[in-house]
Amino acid sequence: MSTEAQAAARVLRRFRAVFNAVKRHFQQVEREAGIGGAQLWALSVVQAQPGLGVGELARAMDIHQTTASNLVKSLSALSLLEARRAASDKRALQLHLLPAGQAVLARAPGPFSGVLPDALAGLDADTLARLDHDLGLLLTRLAPARNAGAIPLADLVSAAGASAAPRPDRRTKAG
Repeated sequence: MSTEAQAAARVLRRFRAVFNAVKRHFQQVEREAGIGGAQLWALSVVQAQPGLGVGELARAMDIHQTTASNLVKSLSALSLLEARRAASDKRALQLHLLPAGQAVLARAPGPFSGVLPDALAGLDADTLARLDHDLGLLLTRLAPARNAGAIPLADLVSAAGASAAPRPDRRTKAG
């Protein structure tokens, strides 16, 4: 195997290790908290900033506003948070944690934002700049969807697990 091929295999193994650490964390979150990782992160942001709006939640999580709105709807449906109309502007919603949301956060494993954002936050500026540059080079070769960077990792991990799971009623021609 060439030196380049060995280096590529080594980097691929590192990506697998990162992906597996993220996946393991989100599985632990779902098992212990009963909700997904992105939902848990949203609850923690609302806990830290009571009364923030959906747009502010989206910015805090670095996700699209539609994604944040969907998170709020699902968390409201679970009675974990509520969206109240602002007194000063009836069009604006203010998000507030409900007692059940507090209980979920109390039993959930951290970090609430996920292990990858937490690990990245612990890196120095020079390392982050190199990583950003090098991942940018990789992304030009992958040509991801335009909005791919706005999808929460928890959603990607859940989708990957769901698509990889065997379908019990699907049969091949042979069997």
